[in-house]
Amino acid sequence: MNKELPKAYEPQNYEDAIYKRWEESGFFNPDVCVEKGGTDANAKPFTIVLPPPNVTGTLHIGHAMMLAIEDLMIRYHRMKGDKTLWLPGTDHAAIATQTKVEKLLIEKGIKDPKKELGREKFLDEVNKFAQASHDTIVNQCKKMGSSLDWSREAFTLDEPRNLAVRTVFKKMYDDGLIYRGYRIVNWCPRCHSTLADDEVEYKEQKTKFYYFKYGPVIIGTARPETKFLDKVIVVHPDDERYKKLQGTKFEMDWIGGKIIAKVIADQASDPKFGTGAMTITPAHSFEDYELAKKYNLDVVQIIDEDGNFTDAAGDFVGKNAQASREEIVKILADKGLLERVDENYIHNLSVCYRCGTAVEPLPSKQWFIDVNKEFSIVNSKLKNIKAGQKVTLKKLMSEAVASGQIEIIPERFNKTYFSWIDNLRDWCISRQIWYGHQIPVWYHGTCQEVSEKVGPGVSENPIVSIDEPAVCPYCGNQTDGGDLHQDPDTLDTWFSSGLWTFSTLGWPEKTVDLQTFHPTSVLETGYDILFFWVARMVLMTTYTLGDIPFEKVYMHGLVRDEQGRKMSKSLGNVIDPLDSIAKYGADATRLSLLLGNTPGNDTRLSEEKIAGFRNFTNKLWNMARFIIANSKIKNQNSKLQLKIQNLTLADKWILSRLDATVKDVSENIENFQFSAAGEKLRDFTWSELADWYLEIAKIEGDKEEILQYILQTLLKLWHPFMPFVTEQIWSEMFGIDRMLMVESWPHLVIPTVVEESLNDFNTIQLIITTIRSARADNKIEPNKKIDAIISAGAKEKLLTENSAIITGLARLEKLTIETKAVKPENAVALVCGDMEIYLDLSGAVDIEKETARLTKEVEAAEKFVTVMKNKLANAEFVNNAPPAVVEKETQKLAETEQKLSKLKEQLSNLK
Repeated sequence: MNKELPKAYEPQNYEDAIYKRWEESGFFNPDVCVEKGGTDANAKPFTIVLPPPNVTGTLHIGHAMMLAIEDLMIRYHRMKGDKTLWLPGTDHAAIATQTKVEKLLIEKGIKDPKKELGREKFLDEVNKFAQASHDTIVNQCKKMGSSLDWSREAFTLDEPRNLAVRTVFKKMYDDGLIYRGYRIVNWCPRCHSTLADDEVEYKEQKTKFYYFKYGPVIIGTARPETKFLDKVIVVHPDDERYKKLQGTKFEMDWIGGKIIAKVIADQASDPKFGTGAMTITPAHSFEDYELAKKYNLDVVQIIDEDGNFTDAAGDFVGKNAQASREEIVKILADKGLLERVDENYIHNLSVCYRCGTAVEPLPSKQWFIDVNKEFSIVNSKLKNIKAGQKVTLKKLMSEAVASGQIEIIPERFNKTYFSWIDNLRDWCISRQIWYGHQIPVWYHGTCQEVSEKVGPGVSENPIVSIDEPAVCPYCGNQTDGGDLHQDPDTLDTWFSSGLWTFSTLGWPEKTVDLQTFHPTSVLETGYDILFFWVARMVLMTTYTLGDIPFEKVYMHGLVRDEQGRKMSKSLGNVIDPLDSIAKYGADATRLSLLLGNTPGNDTRLSEEKIAGFRNFTNKLWNMARFIIANSKIKNQNSKLQLKIQNLTLADKWILSRLDATVKDVSENIENFQFSAAGEKLRDFTWSELADWYLEIAKIEGDKEEILQYILQTLLKLWHPFMPFVTEQIWSEMFGIDRMLMVESWPHLVIPTVVEESLNDFNTIQLIITTIRSARADNKIEPNKKIDAIISAGAKEKLLTENSAIITGLARLEKLTIETKAVKPENAVALVCGDMEIYLDLSGAVDIEKETARLTKEVEAAEKFVTVMKNKLANAEFVNNAPPAVVEKETQKLAETEQKLSKLKEQLSNLK
C-alpha cells in the first residue's frame, strides 16, 4: 500500500466512473447481493420506496436532501447485512404535468392545445415531455450517488400501476366506497378541474367587506357577486336580536328585483361574526350547501366552470363574476341597500395549489371516495382491528398511527395527522383533465335507467370494470357496436401514488417482492406532503391489504437559504443541486444537507456551507493519502483483524474513541439522528484523529497496521454520508474489484479500556493544550521552540513515558519533568490540574515590550468595565432600554471581565 494518492481530490475526475462501477456490479439489487454472498438469504429486509418525483421538470435542492437522507439509510443497512431495497420511480403528476405542457405549447404558438391537437396528439406531447423529464430526473439521482435498484423502476402511469389502480377502484366501488354524486367541489377555473380539499392553499389577502340592508337585517359579505339568488337568512337560535324574525317571510328588493326571503334559525350562524345574520349561497359554499340539504332548499348554480355568470344571473349572464363585483355593489348602492364598506378586511383567499388561481366552490357531478361509510374489512393485520370487522376509512387511517404500528418522526406531527383525519370530507377523486389514469367506468348506449337520482345530470348506469367490458350488465348485449364509451375524466394523481408501496412490488399479484419487502421499513418525505400523500398511502394500503404501508415515517423540513428564507427564483437564492455537484462534488453537497438537519425542521443552506464540506472531503482524502503513502504493509486485506497487544497509551485512546464513535454513529442512524451521527464522525475525524493521533503517529512511528485499521473503519463509517470519496480511497487501497459499498459495517474490536488509561491520555492532552494556549497568549511564533519544566508530582512516570509526544506537539526545545520542580526566575508559571508548568520565554518574548502591551490592555479593559458597571447600575437605563439591549450590555461586561482576568494572569506570569 505504497501508492501515492493525488494531492487533491477532484470529484469530477471520479464520480461518474464510480457510479458506473456500482451499477455494473448489480449490488443495488438485493437479489444480487444474496447471489454474490454479500447478504444472507434469510436476512431481515429493509425497504424504502423513493417518493416519486413529479415528471414536471428537474429535481430541486429539497429532492437532493431527500436523496441524501434515504441513500444514507440504504447504504448503512446494506453494510449491516440487511436485504436492502431502495425502489425508484417517478410520478406522472397529472394536472401539474398537463398544465406545464399546455403552457409550453402555447408559447410555441398553439393557442388552444387541447382543442387544436385533440386528445391523442395532445397526450403524445405530454408523454414526450414526461419521458424527457424522467430521463433528467434519473440522471440527477445518479449524480447524487443514489444506490437505487433501477431494475425495479416504476412509473405511476405505467401498465402495472394502471392495473393496480383499476383493481382498487373496482374493489372500492363494489364495497360502496366510491360513488358518483352532485356535490360542491373545489373548482379551478384556470386548470378547469376539481381539486381535493388539501390541494387548496390559502393566501392572506386584504379586501373589501360589504354590509348590505337585506330586508329587516344587515348582512355582510366579501363576495356580493355570489348573492344573486340568496333567499334565506340564517340566524343563531339564541341570538336575542333576531328572535322575533325566526320563521318569518318577507318581500324585499335585491340585485335582480323583488324576491321573497325567509329567516331560519340554525347554530351554523355565528352571532359574533359580522352582524350575526347571514344569507346562504347553496351552490357556492360547502357550509351553505350542507344547510341547503338540511332544509331542502334549491341549489342553483350562478357561476360556471369558467368563472362567468350562468343565465341564473339574468342580465349578467356570460360576464366574469369577480370582475363584475363593483358593478353589482353599485346596483345595490343605487337602491339604497349599501350600508357601509370595510376597506381593510383581512381574509384567507382559497387558491389552486398548482396555478394560484382563486378557487371557486361550485356544484358538480364527480366521483368521490366515502371516508365515513362502514364496510367489512376482509383481511386485517392491524392492531385492534379484526378481519370481518365493520370499519370506515377514517377509522383505518387513525388506528394505524394511534396503535403505534406506524411511527411518525418527529412525534409532534401525530397531532397534525389526527386533526386532518378529523376534518376529512369525502375525497373528490375525478379530474377534468386528459393526462392520468382514465376512470375505469364505461357507459353503454341507452342503458341509462337509474334507481335513484343523485343530482342534476347523474342519470347513467355506470359499468365499473378492471378491463373494458365485453357485455353490458344492464341489457346483456355485446358492447362492440361502437356505443360504449369510457368516462372521460381521470383520477386524482394521489389515487395512484397512494398505492405506491405495494403497486411497485407487484400487487395485485402475490409476488415474492410483495411478500418479502412489504410493509416497507421507512417512508422518508417532506412534512409539506403529510396530507397530500402520506395519509392517502395509509388510507389505500390499510383498505386494500389490511396492513400498514410502512413502519416509520421520517419527516424532513424545507431547505432555506442562510437567512431562513424560502428559496425562490425571485429572491435569487436558489441553489441548484447539479450546479453544486459540478462545483463542489456530490459528497460535499450531501454533507451540507445532512449535517445541521434535524427531523421535521427546516434547514439552512448556503454555498459557503457546501464549500466548507468540500474542504472537509479533501481533509479526509489527505489523511488517507498520508496513511497510504506511509504504509509498508504488502498484503492488502480489507478484512484486517487488528492485533491489540503492545499498544501505546495513544493507541489505546484512539481505538477507544473509534469504538465509541462506531457505537454512537450506529445508534444515531438507527434513531434517525443523522446530523448527530455526522457531527460525531466529523469530530472524531478532525479533532481526534487528525489533530492528535496522526501527529502522534509521526512522533512514535510503527503505526502502519493500526492506521490502516483506523482508515478502513473510518471509510466504512463515512461511506453512507459521502460514498464517492470513500469508495475511491477504498479502491486505491484494494483495487476496483473490492467495493466498499458491500463491506461489513464496523463492529467494536478493542476490549474496554481501563478508565485510568483514558484519564492518563487526557492528562497528556491537557498539558499540551495548556502550553499551546500560553504560546498563543504570549504571541510566540509557531516555529519558535521554548523550554519547559513540569512539576509532575505523582504523574512523573506517565509524563516521562510520553515526553516525546509532549515535546513534539507543544513545540518544545527542552522538556524537564520532575516530581517537584522549582520555578526558575522569570519563567511563566501555568497551573495544570495538580501539576505546574514553567515556561522559559526569555528567548522567545521581549519581556519589557510584552509587559507594556499587556499593561495597556489591562488599563483599557478596566476602564471599559467601570463604564459598563455604571451604565448597568443606572436604573433609568435598565428600566427603559429594551430587554435585549440590557442583556447584550450585561454579556459585554461579563466577557470583558473574563478577558481582564486573563490579561492580569498573563501580566503576572511575566513578572
